[in-house]
Amino acid sequence: MGRLHTMANVLFVCLHNAGRSQMSQALFERAAGGAHEARSAGTAPAERVHPEVVEAMRELGIDLSGRRPRALTRELAEWADVVVTMGCGDECPYIPGKLYLDWDLPDPRGRPLDEVRATRDEIERRVRELVAQLSRPAAAGGAASERAGGSPRVR
Repeated sequence: MGRLHTMANVLFVCLHNAGRSQMSQALFERAAGGAHEARSAGTAPAERVHPEVVEAMRELGIDLSGRRPRALTRELAEWADVVVTMGCGDECPYIPGKLYLDWDLPDPRGRPLDEVRATRDEIERRVRELVAQLSRPAAAGGAASERAGGSPRVR
């Protein structure tokens, strides 16, 4: 392929795919600058992205108003190298050989804008950390992945 480093596919999963996972996908895409790919999904997708999330992201110049929440499928999970879960518990499918990270973040739905901003900013911090981890040479090894902003899930 001629790439200097391997592109990673990252899937962000939450319950409704209307808040945390949408913010994570958008912030990851911005931080990765095309070096890695991201998608998001929910185990019980909502009709639309939560308005308070759209507003908080608009402050950063990111428009999520046109994004449609989508259902988590096995195909999406298989596409991913890294699966970041946020509050979907055992409903998230487990596929052997993937790196699973669990980010314990509050659901922004119905929360005041300042709380949504705090969640957004924490997601941005974790996403930058994750991009840095994924962009390191493979020689850095598997132990580095445990510092990627969450605890790896072992089953």
